[in-house]
Amino acid sequence: MKITQDIRYIGVNDHQVDLFEGQYVVPNGMAYNSYVIVDDKIAVMDTVDASFGDEWLQKLEAELQGRQPDYLVVQHMEPDHSANIERFVNAYPNAKVVGNSKTFVMIQNFFPSLDLTDRQVVVANGDTLELGNHTLTFVFAPMVHWPEVMVTYDSTDHVLFSADGFGKFGALDVEEEWDCEARRYYIGIVGKYGAQVQALLKKAATLDIQIICPLHGPVLTENLEHYLKLYDIWSSYGVESEGVMIAYTSVYGNTKKAAEILRDKLLEKGCPKVVFCDLAREDMAEATEDAFRYGKLVLASPTYNADIFPFMKAFIDHLTERGYQNRTIGLIENGSWAPVAAKVMKGKFEKSKNITWLETTVSVKSAVKEADIAALEAMADELCR
Repeated sequence: MKITQDIRYIGVNDHQVDLFEGQYVVPNGMAYNSYVIVDDKIAVMDTVDASFGDEWLQKLEAELQGRQPDYLVVQHMEPDHSANIERFVNAYPNAKVVGNSKTFVMIQNFFPSLDLTDRQVVVANGDTLELGNHTLTFVFAPMVHWPEVMVTYDSTDHVLFSADGFGKFGALDVEEEWDCEARRYYIGIVGKYGAQVQALLKKAATLDIQIICPLHGPVLTENLEHYLKLYDIWSSYGVESEGVMIAYTSVYGNTKKAAEILRDKLLEKGCPKVVFCDLAREDMAEATEDAFRYGKLVLASPTYNADIFPFMKAFIDHLTERGYQNRTIGLIENGSWAPVAAKVMKGKFEKSKNITWLETTVSVKSAVKEADIAALEAMADELCR
């Protein structure tokens, strides 16, 4: 598939994977992207997952049309992109491998018997590689989302090879909306490193980018402002959409009942969006994505073993380890004799930045009563201000 006259797509679609990175459900599969730039000298941009080495090498050979590649550029060493480095090196003994110093440390870790002494090109931040008509500039992007990551800018065709940046879940032979699965991918995998993404976006703003070629998901060729704007919101922990997410756990249905009353009151008051989430049954990555999307969050949990319910504990851990901040949070607790859920939930955010706590905290004793309904009304009023 042609990206430009000289840049070809040689990636693969994976419909065998059920859990990406061992945890993310991918009902529409996954794409592992690789590209080849055909010029006076030929550069291959990354490899693919180990399961697709044969298919990838066949696609590469078809695009080479009898020529030999000169370089393999390694932007990211996660195995879904680097697994076929050794196969490539063995198949093309005259090709050199391009990476930074951290790249080659990781190559040695993954491929201890691979000797690249005479075949490595170690680049520094801002270095260039001349292919003939095309000039590649390497821009380091440490911790987006591994320390060795770099992106590559082709100034001839104005293409940014963005590594895992601007990637999404889903194979390329399935049509689906970009925003949702790109958001879930970003929040889940890159979300902790917002400051580093912001730094990369500032560098990208100085470049004339007309095409973005990520390592997952579709090549982006139109309306790039949309994707850049979303990445700016996500990486600055801004609010993407107005609305309230209610995330609850419930044992016998009483905490759920309180959450349902709050939901109904919010809708009655004209709240633009209410997301209602049972954490025991919702995909945790989807729930985490929604919490980052909206500006207001209500957590409802019973007290459980003098703590909070396990699914709520896991959910809050997903938020805080990804830098959850700049949000308003309300708390609903339940307990039949010693309710402490609100205190425990609030304590888990003690290191989070810019959290505004609702004045109203609802504390249910076993079953919802009239006083609780009044407190839920007050909470709804606060959330709708």
